[in-house]
Amino acid sequence: MTTHASRRPTTRLDLVREQAAELLGPKAAKRFATFHDGTVYIKAGEGLRFLAWLIDFIVYAVLGCLGLVAAAVAYSAGKISAGLLVGLMAAVVVAVPVLYGLFFGDGRALGGVLTGTQLVRNADGGRVGYRACWAMTVRLLLVPLLLVAVVTGADAGGGSGTAARVSVDRAATNRLRAAGIIP
Repeated sequence: MTTHASRRPTTRLDLVREQAAELLGPKAAKRFATFHDGTVYIKAGEGLRFLAWLIDFIVYAVLGCLGLVAAAVAYSAGKISAGLLVGLMAAVVVAVPVLYGLFFGDGRALGGVLTGTQLVRNADGGRVGYRACWAMTVRLLLVPLLLVAVVTGADAGGGSGTAARVSVDRAATNRLRAAGIIP
């Protein structure tokens, strides 16, 4: 009968990962990650990230529909021309995610608040700040287009790169901080 020596953590990150597994369980420990500056956090799970996006997309759809209805009502009342109606419709599609992002520069849009996630900078975990407008536009307009491209098999050029923003599981990361496992 062979006995195996217990595997000891070899680096500080291995030790933190092991402690995270003990505190949060193996599923959360698998989502363990570090920002570019080395700060440890727990990534939000795929389901929570999708749910946060879906909630934000629903908010976008509702606000966009309200804007389109308002433009259509103004047109039908004879207040605006057909050309202005088309321009307003295009502006609503683009302006709603920009304005929605403007109000949530801390990375906690309604989807994040309801799912307990937060969109932060991948560099250091800091606030998204004024770039939240762009982040929300990408999340609400470009990601669905990318999904359509992937589903239809379109080649996006095989680009590579790193994400500028990531979603953090705030509750799990805060539990690690409270336990003194991470600063």
